[in-house]
Amino acid sequence: MSGSESSSALAAAVSSALYARDTAAQHLGIEVQHCGPGHAVLTMTVRNVMLNGHGICHGGFIFSLADTAFAYACNSGNELTVAQHCSIDFLRQARAGEQLTATAREVTRRPRSGIYDVTVCGPDGEPVALFRGLSRSRPGTPVIDDTQP
Repeated sequence: MSGSESSSALAAAVSSALYARDTAAQHLGIEVQHCGPGHAVLTMTVRNVMLNGHGICHGGFIFSLADTAFAYACNSGNELTVAQHCSIDFLRQARAGEQLTATAREVTRRPRSGIYDVTVCGPDGEPVALFRGLSRSRPGTPVIDDTQP
């Protein structure tokens, strides 16, 4: 197995292990479409219970989708990583029934921190929100890697 195939397999294993324990994502109906080294694509369909008083998707749910994609991308290398700081810019509203797609990508990674950008798009491919997260590594791993000595 090549280095990139090994990294991709590890990212997939991490994603599966995280999702098995991620009751918040499961409850919100967030699904992992793809997870690779330093990136992840997750989806969520806006349900009626996610609507605010204006009849549009509450920003907290959009943030949760983006934050979850960020988490899967920054943990994809099997290094236990948490959010240190996150910000989001809402660009347009999302309505009930729309499937939102959050695409996270690593911008830079240092030994203990990284920066990740997440774009949340509607079904038309137009951005709904832009999210930036700063990660911080902690001791441990999300998944035990049996391939290491």
